[in-house]
Amino acid sequence: MSEPRPIRIFDTTLRDGEQSPGCSMNLAEKLEMAGALVDLGVDVIEAGFPIASPGDFEAVREIASNVRGATICGLARCADADIDRAWEALKHSPAPRIHVFLATSAIHREFKLKMTRDEIIARAVAGVGRAASYCDDIEFSPEDAARTELDFLCEVVEKVIAAGATTVNIPDTVGYATPEQMFRVIDTLRNRVPNIDRAVISVHCHDDLGMAVANSLAAVRAGAGQIECTINGIGERAGNCSLEEVVMAMRVRRDHYGCTDRIVSERLVPTSRLLTSITGMQVQRNKAIVGRNAFAHEAGIHQDGMLKERSTYEIMRPEDVGFAKTDLVLGKHSGRAALADRAKQLGYRLTGEQLQIVFEEFKRLADKKKSVYDGDIRALIDAQIRGSVPAIWTLVSFRVVAETNQPPQVRLTLRRGDHEVTEEAQDGDGPIDAAFLATERATGMTLPCREFQVRAATLGHDAQGEVSVVVEHQGRLVRGHGVSTDTVEATIMAILDSVNRIAEEDVAAKES
Repeated sequence: MSEPRPIRIFDTTLRDGEQSPGCSMNLAEKLEMAGALVDLGVDVIEAGFPIASPGDFEAVREIASNVRGATICGLARCADADIDRAWEALKHSPAPRIHVFLATSAIHREFKLKMTRDEIIARAVAGVGRAASYCDDIEFSPEDAARTELDFLCEVVEKVIAAGATTVNIPDTVGYATPEQMFRVIDTLRNRVPNIDRAVISVHCHDDLGMAVANSLAAVRAGAGQIECTINGIGERAGNCSLEEVVMAMRVRRDHYGCTDRIVSERLVPTSRLLTSITGMQVQRNKAIVGRNAFAHEAGIHQDGMLKERSTYEIMRPEDVGFAKTDLVLGKHSGRAALADRAKQLGYRLTGEQLQIVFEEFKRLADKKKSVYDGDIRALIDAQIRGSVPAIWTLVSFRVVAETNQPPQVRLTLRRGDHEVTEEAQDGDGPIDAAFLATERATGMTLPCREFQVRAATLGHDAQGEVSVVVEHQGRLVRGHGVSTDTVEATIMAILDSVNRIAEEDVAAKES
């Protein structure tokens, strides 16, 4: 049997994944996520699109300057200004990659770019050449490759490799391809492009028809050497190829794919949960690999088989992907060392300062609850990670009155700097609506609520409530999160979190 072929895992959670509505991250959250991706073992981190905004540029620059252990990649169109900006952001990384792209399909050439085939090739070659003048690791993507004529695609790929591209990515930009088609495209490139041995073939599949993972695996079977994917499959529209699914498919079926990778599979669940906590986007319970029900067995015949031999109904072990064997119980007598060890097992990287803050919150929570479970600890740590947003507005006090057949009454006192503001609302459709109205009046912001979720961090009537909100402000969606054993307080904290994110973005915009 031949040696397994190595496959590079290119993670674009921080670039394509962040383009999911409501999934934007601030700088501290991106740095936290980048560190987790290094721990997970990804080969390439696409940190952002530097020319897209000052915030994107700063994020790529900070990740490139501070994150070690993976290639750091920045995206650019085939335009001089884009490429120059990408290099400016990446230049402090010891392993930088510039990723340039240009659409090649007939529909994009005609309606979006209004360019001929020759003009497309000339611009692609020029873009790759300019990028290659800055660094040796260059990736080129012919956007909408899955709908590009094969003859033309082969020509483009040959020319950009000659110009200096070391990775050629074949994107299914609109999720249109089928596994058979993707196999044929990759196989054709391998057989018809004379210099293909000088570049790694990559694949970037979207999930509009639910086939992103299947298409990526088909590409691997055809000889692709890199898969572009995201944690939890997040991304534009229906999302991207799910990292955890494609990695475990190759690992469980190594006999079929004959591949290996650097991913530390035990970090999959912790990394998935970290992303969920940062973005507020929950994965469905039955999601493959990382969903809560992924290893649950309820049917009697399944349970009977599991008791006799687990391989009858499990093709992988839950601990192999990072599910904890036990839900360790901590209490008010537990110390910092126990909390630090549990946080590490749950996949978190806490600084000494963060651990101290979480420990203080843990002690306060332990006074309210008899037992503190993993879910409670995650909620406390997640709140600390999100706490990196400057607390421009803080909650001083609140009072809520709700009665049957009576209008709700909410009285809020907020502080901004040394100034306190008190507002009341008695005209909402319930206490939550009234809390939004009172916050709007106190802050002077209009905050239409577009999404509201509440869930328990653990089982039991004394569980912490985790509230996520998405509000709209001046045409953009902003999320907020709050955690408390009092669900009403958690809701107010979530609203204030979104307010602080808006205020932070406004300050940043004025400074730029």
